[in-house]
Parts: sequence; structure tokens; C-alpha cells
Amino acid sequence: MSRNRKHGIFAVSGDVVVLPSKNNELKRDSLAISSALETVFQQMRISGNRQRTIESYQYIFEQFVRVNKLQYVEDITVESLYHYLEVLEVKPSTKLIRLKSTKAVLSKFFNNGWIKEKFWNNIQIKIDKKVKKGANESDIDKLLELIDQSSFIGFRDAAAIKLMYKTGIRIKTLGELRERHIDLENMCLSLDGSTLKNHKFLKLPIDEELMAILKMLIKLNEGIRHHFGTENRYVFITQNGLGMNTSKSSNCAISKQLNKYSKRFGLENVNAHAIRRAYAKNLLNKGASIALISKALGHSDLAVTTQYLDLDIDEVATNLRDFL
Repeated sequence: MSRNRKHGIFAVSGDVVVLPSKNNELKRDSLAISSALETVFQQMRISGNRQRTIESYQYIFEQFVRVNKLQYVEDITVESLYHYLEVLEVKPSTKLIRLKSTKAVLSKFFNNGWIKEKFWNNIQIKIDKKVKKGANESDIDKLLELIDQSSFIGFRDAAAIKLMYKTGIRIKTLGELRERHIDLENMCLSLDGSTLKNHKFLKLPIDEELMAILKMLIKLNEGIRHHFGTENRYVFITQNGLGMNTSKSSNCAISKQLNKYSKRFGLENVNAHAIRRAYAKNLLNKGASIALISKALGHSDLAVTTQYLDLDIDEVATNLRDFL
């Protein structure tokens, strides 16, 4: 027998099994973050979120988890959020995007009952937002005059610009627009949730001029698709007959065209977002309420709509005078 072996009350029998601590038992029963994310992203896909949005959330939240070396949902604390934001070496605007995405995923954890309180609500990042200007109507008119509409590409681009300016739809929605979304009888766009960022149904009226342009474009599309043997019912297609948002080589083709026209014709503020803002400002100038404009733009927050309108100090003073 070894002299080092202890006896009496200090002796440990060889067949005794060391029991796991309560903490280890708790960890074994806890929900792993990887499993929680898998469930959340499945829920997002079922709800109709775009794959690109899901991938963005996944990248940012996994970065948050990696920075803090987290494993279980219960390990996520307000301190881990602050630590993540502290170590990020990005500009404040990018840091704000990361925070919003992380909060969005945590809110889904909360909705699933995995987190008991929204401890992230009071974490804010303040940045000076530079309000983007809307396009001038004169620049849009000038652009439409300068585009060569005798070609398919030119006519398609002019139709896209006209449609965005008269309905305010996003460039992404433009690419998703199909013939079934054009209500010929009621002269409006009937947009279902699959084409819109907020996934809600929206109707937008169009005038006779725009209706005639869209009918002509649809007719031209038939010839293009027949020539290249493609099958789709998109309203805006590439010169090879493919959908705007499905072609790897021509994704955001209209955006690229607008950028090209802007440089060629010396128009500084002509892009899809500036045209959308011009639509909002034009509605305001014609007497539409901010609530109505917000609905037309598909916004869920009036504050976002207010930013679109870009009211300067003199304009506010002039408009307020009417209420004195």
C-alpha cells in the first residue's frame, strides 16, 4: 500500500463517481445559440424575408457571438453587447447598422421566450445623419429627353425612370415587377408582399401615359424573350430576356444605367433613391399628407418619411405661416 494514500475521513473509495455540478447540469439543459439561430432564420424564411437579409443578420450576429466567445443564449448580456460595440473598428454609421441587426435577432429570441427581458432597448448610437437630396424634376425631364428611346434598352430605362418617379417604388420592387402586378382595368399597380420590403399589399395609381408606356414595353419584351428563348413575365428584363433580379451579370441593371447616364449627361443627383425621394416631395408639394405619403412609400415609420421630404428652414417657415 502506498504511503501517500489517505485514510479515515479523507479517504475516497475507488468506485465513487464524481457528480457534475449544478452549473454543468444547467449548461447541458441550456439552448445553444447555434440552435436558436437555426430556428430564427427558418422562421424568417417562412415569413418571407429575403435570403440576402437573413445572410446579413447571420453574419453580424455570428460576429457578435464570436467576439464575446458565447455559446448559450443565457450567456448573452448587456455587457456582451457593449463589449462587441467597443471592439468594432468601423465608422459610427456602420456600428449602428450592426447594433440594429443584433437587436433584431435578440428581439426574435425574446419573442420565442428564450430571453426574459429586452435589456438591449436602452443601448443607442447617435450619429449625425446627412439628409440625402431628392432628384429635381427638371433633371428627370432632361434625362428622359437625352435617353435614346429608339432602342430597347433606352426605352426600357426611360419607362423605369418614369414609373419610379410616378409611383415611388424601390429599385428592388422594379426588378420584381411582373405583368400580373399591372391592373389594366383600374389603372394601378397591385403589389403583393413578395415585391415589397415591408411584405404588405400596396396599390399605386398610374396615369394613361404611363399605362401606354408599360403596354408598349410588355410588347417589346415578348419579342426579346421569343428571340432568346426565355420564359418569364417580368415587366423589366435585360437585353437577353432575363429578369433584372435573377441575372448574375445584370443585377441592378437599371441602377447601373442611371449611374452611367448621370456621368454622361452631367446630372449629379439622378439615382433610384433620389427619384424615390423626388416622388415623395412632389406628393407633398401637391398637398398630400405625410401619413398618405408614408403609406405610398411603404414606410412603417413616419420619421423615415419625414427624412425623405427634406424640408429646409425657409420652406418650413413659409408653410407654417398658412396656419397662423
